[in-house]
Amino acid sequence: MTTDATDLAGDTYGKLLALLDERGAAYRVIEHAPEGATEAVSALRGHALDRAAKCIIAMVKIGKKEKRFALVVVPGDRRVDLAAVKALYGGTYVSFASPEIAEELAGSPSGTVLPFAFDERLELLVDPDLLEHPEFFFNAARLDRSLALSTEDYRAIAEPRVERVSAA
Repeated sequence: MTTDATDLAGDTYGKLLALLDERGAAYRVIEHAPEGATEAVSALRGHALDRAAKCIIAMVKIGKKEKRFALVVVPGDRRVDLAAVKALYGGTYVSFASPEIAEELAGSPSGTVLPFAFDERLELLVDPDLLEHPEFFFNAARLDRSLALSTEDYRAIAEPRVERVSAA
């Protein structure tokens, strides 16, 4: 039996809001036309691209038998530096996770991956450049809804590992 990521998205969205409310985070919900591409959704939300969180799940092989997954979060105007991710883990190979695995680990469809790791198999890696602004934006496990979240609250709640994982 497979689980459809779209079915999980509602649960993931609810889990996110419950967590943020429980922790007293400062955030705003932004409703917009359905869009998952960082550039297009940033325009809909009305903010600079570098204030958007681009969330990608990477798979790192360490030796022949071990596989690790990282939720890599970079500013919307940057790309994920896979070589840097590989080096952080001392990996032998790195790639983007398949869409099926990424959606399973994220609990939401591609284009709506949160900058939060709700699955214990994911390590959250965030590029420091994303954390320079007082708030940042991301799709909230739905194509038609985003959040603007206080960066300070995000760091306190998500407890990301902050590493240089982006490239121009």
